[in-house]
Amino acid sequence: MRNECDSLGKIEVPDEAVYGIHTLRALDNFPITGERINLHLIKAYLLVKIAAAETNFKTGLMPKAKYEPISKAIDILLKETEAAIKKESFNIYDKIIVDPYQGGAGTSLNMNINEVIANTALQIAGKKFGQYDFIHPINDVNLSQSTNDTYPTALKVASIYLLRELTEAFAALQSALQKKENEFSGVIKLGRTQLQDAVAITLGQEFGAYAQAIARDRWRLYNGEERLRSVNLGGTAVGNFVSAPKEYVLAVNNELKKITGLPIAKAEDLIDATQNLDVFVEVHGLIKAGACSIIKICNDLRIMSSGPQGGIGEITLPAMQAGSSIMPGKVNPVILENAIQVAEIVKGHDVVISNIASSGNLELNAFVPLLAHLFLKSIEMLRDTVFNLSEKSILGIEANEEKCFQNLIKSSASAASLINIFGYDSIAKIVNEAESKKITFIELLKQKKLLTEKELYNLLAKEMGLKNEKYT
Repeated sequence: MRNECDSLGKIEVPDEAVYGIHTLRALDNFPITGERINLHLIKAYLLVKIAAAETNFKTGLMPKAKYEPISKAIDILLKETEAAIKKESFNIYDKIIVDPYQGGAGTSLNMNINEVIANTALQIAGKKFGQYDFIHPINDVNLSQSTNDTYPTALKVASIYLLRELTEAFAALQSALQKKENEFSGVIKLGRTQLQDAVAITLGQEFGAYAQAIARDRWRLYNGEERLRSVNLGGTAVGNFVSAPKEYVLAVNNELKKITGLPIAKAEDLIDATQNLDVFVEVHGLIKAGACSIIKICNDLRIMSSGPQGGIGEITLPAMQAGSSIMPGKVNPVILENAIQVAEIVKGHDVVISNIASSGNLELNAFVPLLAHLFLKSIEMLRDTVFNLSEKSILGIEANEEKCFQNLIKSSASAASLINIFGYDSIAKIVNEAESKKITFIELLKQKKLLTEKELYNLLAKEMGLKNEKYT
């Protein structure tokens, strides 16, 4: 064991621990939820740290003897984090161990990262863990910085990267829906309003409308990145860059821009950018809008595939797993159900994020760790769900054309298309008579020798501008 001390006293730290006293205090203070710091946030935080180290070195604030091992240490930790993102190795979680839900506006995470960088750098320099007289977690790794400018900046960097991935997921979903729009362009079916029979529509038109909704979500998410580009790095504790030299403040954001490849810019008002988290409320609102679209589409597909024998059954979903432990052959719309549940979680996160953003006090919002964790979780969960929805459900949907035909031809909703031929009053009488006789609308039309199934169907197809091949 090694002894480390802070302003509160001493603690024994295991000799092999890459973290230090501040991390152990956080580990002891906050109950373990079983959740971990988002890997993209760890990666972004390390990118912020290397930008700070580069700037401190280039402006003469940090000597080369400290900069080089710190830089190498961050590079090692970045590679470990990338390996975890790729699900190849999770060694980084042996080092970044604090709980996502922490008090102190993110100081616990900042210090965990500072200590891990410092001790990794000490190891590179041939020193022992805890020899902070050579490289110190605060004096050196945290030089010219505060939790209050590095944490929000790292959160924005992580959010932009993930938002781009979410946008790609929505693009894939849009493409899948457009493919089905074209595939089903000639499938005429019964429309429905308020879950009741309505005038005819094509299955392709329905999928085209879904594609348009997702296209709007895709565009919103693409534009949402712009709201996250202004960062408060260099503002230190409250945004007035106390303890950060002017030359550092002017250079550090350009360094971060170069390292991340993102269009990062220093906020016009660093105090405002330190105090306020409203941009996350705005952007998460766009994410929530996408979640709402997913719920609407998935519920529609569940309805259209319902039955299949005893329900609407107009489309067939890919069979992904057995649906019942007691009913042989039953298959449930599990991919759609999963997507709906995830989207509902995102909607719930939106409420918490809104509440957290409004709960900041004076110069800082102490609750940013909760906002950060839920914000990034929303993006990751929805990203993975949307990709899954496209690949395992949408692309495999098939049209049940015969059921579409039967549902359409038996409904009196097609009567609206006959008004211009026979007149409103005449058609209304036929509809009422069919209902009173408990027979279908088309059966009565046939009895009166007005139209056959073939003639009605082709009339509907012609009215919709289609050359349908069912009765040619």
